[in-house]
Amino acid sequence: MTGVEFQGATLSNDERYIVISADGHAGGNIPDYRPYLESKWHEEFDVWAAEYENPYEDLEGDLGARNWDSARRMADLEADGQAAEIIYPNTIPPFYPKTSLTAQPPAVTQADADRRWAGLQAHNRWLADFCDDYPGRRAGVVQINLFDVENSVKEIRWAHEHGLTGGVLLPGTPPGSGLNQLHHASYEPIWQACEELGMAVNHHTGSAAPPMGPDPEDTITFLLEVSWYAHRAFYQLILGGALERHPNLQLVFTEQGTAWVPDELARLDYFFNRMRSSSGSQEQVWGAEVMAKLSLQPSEYWARQCHVGASFIRPMEMGLRHQVGVDRIMWGSDYPHKEASSPYSREAIALAFEGVPKNEAEKMLSLNAAKLYGFDLNFLRPIADRIGPKVDDVFAGLPPRSVPIDANMCPAFAGYEFATD
Repeated sequence: MTGVEFQGATLSNDERYIVISADGHAGGNIPDYRPYLESKWHEEFDVWAAEYENPYEDLEGDLGARNWDSARRMADLEADGQAAEIIYPNTIPPFYPKTSLTAQPPAVTQADADRRWAGLQAHNRWLADFCDDYPGRRAGVVQINLFDVENSVKEIRWAHEHGLTGGVLLPGTPPGSGLNQLHHASYEPIWQACEELGMAVNHHTGSAAPPMGPDPEDTITFLLEVSWYAHRAFYQLILGGALERHPNLQLVFTEQGTAWVPDELARLDYFFNRMRSSSGSQEQVWGAEVMAKLSLQPSEYWARQCHVGASFIRPMEMGLRHQVGVDRIMWGSDYPHKEASSPYSREAIALAFEGVPKNEAEKMLSLNAAKLYGFDLNFLRPIADRIGPKVDDVFAGLPPRSVPIDANMCPAFAGYEFATD
């Protein structure tokens, strides 16, 4: 029987893949956060909660409960073939005007800043307990606040001590935010702490773009540009020397696709070469000082330290996997968002991974995420034997018209021929 290697054993074709989603979202219902706040905030929290109007329909009723109903969430993911997940935030932390996953305006007063910091800490403590509901299957991502680097470093250390193995959510620094850009030396304590503790730095799409305007055209502009703003973190951390000074620091780009990577690496390598060796050129005039501090090309930093949380990856992107790096890609479902592959993740995986060698598929579906975030694959193996997609089914691909039209909400199925009845 043919098969692929799995930790010294052989994964045969009729066995099942372990699937780890590199992109899940969760958070507490508004009242859930109160016990996680210091008592000095309770009175203000009660006033805020009573007046709060939720702007997101998918955080209401049955849809919303998928974020905080622990048993229901696990049942959904198991039905979808997922054995484990990395969990980013989704709901609104106390005292925030909107979800903290997107770029936030600066606090108006110090009191407002203090309240927001207390709200982020409440989420982090809620998340630690939420992950503890299913040990070894949830890796929570801790939230920090770049307006307060000192307390953020303390929170990173707290998260490491309390088992939030998903690493750190790096907020964006969009124009107009009042924040230093990510290359700035003021963030050095964060990079030091993350490397020391082995905490991955996760940069999720949505956090780095300026807020969208009120017009329909503004919304479309945001849609077209939101990932581009997130990509900027890559070269900002190179230019600031964070990846040079901290070679063990690991950087993850989640829900931003993968197709951008080859062209971006080629573009950056070209400019770095010009800044290094094109004597008398404008590029060298501008870049020589910074280039003198860097020993590698962008593509080399990428290969050493960067990863992609590849939500709803498409067949076209799979064709670029070797240019991105098969050991850099981690599949993600984006549960419970509207565009998530759930509840059709088995089908989405089969569509994207058709004909992909089994050892490569296994890396992208579980091995890469397990290595980065510390999942125990031997612990997850019996779970996957019960719920995971079969190796042969994935390799065979997805026949046309075998998925209902409602799966069209997920970009993974773009261009697919859906069932009509």
